[in-house]
Amino acid sequence: MTRVIILLLTVVGLIGAALIVGSVGVEPVIAAIRAIGVGGYVVYVAYTAIVLGLLGAAWRAVAPGGGPIGAYIWARTVREGATDVLPFAQIGGLVVGGRALTAQRVPSDLAYASMIADLTTEMASQLIFTLFGVGALLLALGGGFDSVGVLKLVLGGLGLTCALLAALAFGQQPMLSAAARIGERLLPASVTGLAAVQTRLAAIYRDRAALAWSFGFNLAAWVASGIGAWLALRLMGVAIGPVAVLAIESLIFAVRSIAFVVPGALGVQEGAYLLLAPLFGLDPQVAVALSLLKRARDLTIGVPALLWWQASEGRKLLA
Repeated sequence: MTRVIILLLTVVGLIGAALIVGSVGVEPVIAAIRAIGVGGYVVYVAYTAIVLGLLGAAWRAVAPGGGPIGAYIWARTVREGATDVLPFAQIGGLVVGGRALTAQRVPSDLAYASMIADLTTEMASQLIFTLFGVGALLLALGGGFDSVGVLKLVLGGLGLTCALLAALAFGQQPMLSAAARIGERLLPASVTGLAAVQTRLAAIYRDRAALAWSFGFNLAAWVASGIGAWLALRLMGVAIGPVAVLAIESLIFAVRSIAFVVPGALGVQEGAYLLLAPLFGLDPQVAVALSLLKRARDLTIGVPALLWWQASEGRKLLA
């Protein structure tokens, strides 16, 4: 039943995205995408390595003695690929990311405990990033609130982020139980059980410096992701200030939080760009083109990463 629902949401999202592209005009969107050129697209994709590096550093910061940072950057790359490419909700990406990390010889209890801690700092940093976007949106609306529906949508994302953060902060036991069940299902031979994950997580939360570093790296990753969108627009020949793009991107992520059950936020992301971008002086056609460009980048990075991970999994089974 779950697979049917996911498939249905995927189809609805694809239809919604197609309708949005059609509503702003297919030709202007294609023209905006072509404007970046092959060289510009390569630069844009390469820049994403900075974001993934920051995300990997944030995860590694809460994994004391957990091996080289490269293992966490790789696991985060696979996790993002699973979230953006495969028809999963966020939980699917977390499962794949955790398995990719344990495949790098990181103890399973440390992998899942650090994942929970990293999620906490990631959501806390997103809260700060979203607050910046909400403030910018209020200034853009100028007190007239002609787009009060947009404001409600964004505030809904902010509220959901707060709720998820509170769930992580005060509902650690259910999270630990879920992590243990995932580990036992995926790695029955090596997982050390719930008690080991609890011990690891308690030690991580006692290290305030590690949590601060993880929070800082995650916040830097949010900002770097927004700068990446600004870079893409500049490569497309669109003149817009980085602060405006950061505001748009922070609000896009907030809206995506509401639609976390929709695989890849298909249709939702495009609709959010269509609503929010004009408030900050960005043409709707260019905004939708940026959304599609981001999806192309996700496929360019995510598909090879997932194929490589699957190949490595297959070699282990044959060994």
